[in-house]
Amino acid sequence: MIDLRLLRENPETVRASQRARGESESAVDALLTADESRRHAVAHFEGLRAEQKVLGKQVATAKGEEKTALLARTKELSAEVKAADAAVTEAEVALRAAQFAVPNIVEGAPPGGEDDYIVLREVGEKQPLGLDHLELGEKLGAIDMERGAKVSGSRFYFLTGPGALLQLALLQLGMNQAVEYGFTAMITPSLVKPESMEGTGFLGAHASEIYHLPADDLYLVGTSEVALAGYHRDEILDVTTPKRYAGWSSCYRREAGSYGKDTRGIIRVHQFDKVEMFSYVALEQAAEEHLRLLAWEEELLGKLELSYRVIDVAAGDLGSSAVRKFDCEAWVPSQQQYREVTSTSNCTTFQARRLNIRHRDEEGKTQPVATLNGTLATTRMLVPLLEQHQQPDGTVRVPKALQPFLGGRETL
Repeated sequence: MIDLRLLRENPETVRASQRARGESESAVDALLTADESRRHAVAHFEGLRAEQKVLGKQVATAKGEEKTALLARTKELSAEVKAADAAVTEAEVALRAAQFAVPNIVEGAPPGGEDDYIVLREVGEKQPLGLDHLELGEKLGAIDMERGAKVSGSRFYFLTGPGALLQLALLQLGMNQAVEYGFTAMITPSLVKPESMEGTGFLGAHASEIYHLPADDLYLVGTSEVALAGYHRDEILDVTTPKRYAGWSSCYRREAGSYGKDTRGIIRVHQFDKVEMFSYVALEQAAEEHLRLLAWEEELLGKLELSYRVIDVAAGDLGSSAVRKFDCEAWVPSQQQYREVTSTSNCTTFQARRLNIRHRDEEGKTQPVATLNGTLATTRMLVPLLEQHQQPDGTVRVPKALQPFLGGRETL
């Protein structure tokens, strides 16, 4: 959630962010009203409590009719205090709901929607049209969509033989790189409590994409970002140097509203695996850390010898927690277009405020930390790996960086 002090001092900044996102400014006005109502309710309650304390002292020394009158007022005041306390609770619930309705404040992202991104750079050459990843995967015995659908339904699949080994190699390469740069390797839970899902901002506009288990009130994560953010909930951290984790997990997405899109192959599926980078830093370090995460993503794409581009995602296409996001999109020859394979977001203090994760500043005061996330390796990368490295004889070349994880194998 956003900083209420910033909202009070400069509400136009928040309204401008809403406009950039293409969202209504009415949520800002509703939050201002809820904030004022809560502060008024608290002031009223505290005034009554102060009067109650004064009366208590007066009753102790009063006599006769004065004491009788004071006792009568004490009884009235007790009821008023109880009602005022309930009003504060109600106002706090309303304020929390209003805060959760306002996304993070955009910083530096271009305005507009999904198609208004800015291309920052293109790396490598665009390969000509060739077999798509599913044709290649089936011929290599690497992907089995038919049996995936038979066992689990549409948009499920088996990675078999070389496909399974290639994914394991990819994820191991990503994890090894992360550890080399000081990340702590993590195998994270796939099921999380509502507090973690809500705290990371995934129960808002995109709640329909999440699998929920009502009997246990648990959610299947769509990224280990959720578990890694919840890992330090209600803690005070030392972020003198950034605290970095690399989470390996299976991820699950319902892909609600995407029916008919990318139904062929493994570009848009319900289950996949991913190594996700996650950083906790002081707010003033967040922008610099964001660029570091992007650089590490690009380094891995370079090791995979993939052609790709980097885009600065427009405000209207940001998740509610992000102030800015960079995507790396790999070239997919069969589609003759770029497709997203990594994404890194700067969430500033938005998630930490919800999850109560803080650090101590130079004066010893507690402040919310900033959180950032970035994909390092994921199942979808198999698509450009197969397509960009296909050879005329039907084999697929294995990039040198992956060969040690595949027993030295140079081709699939």
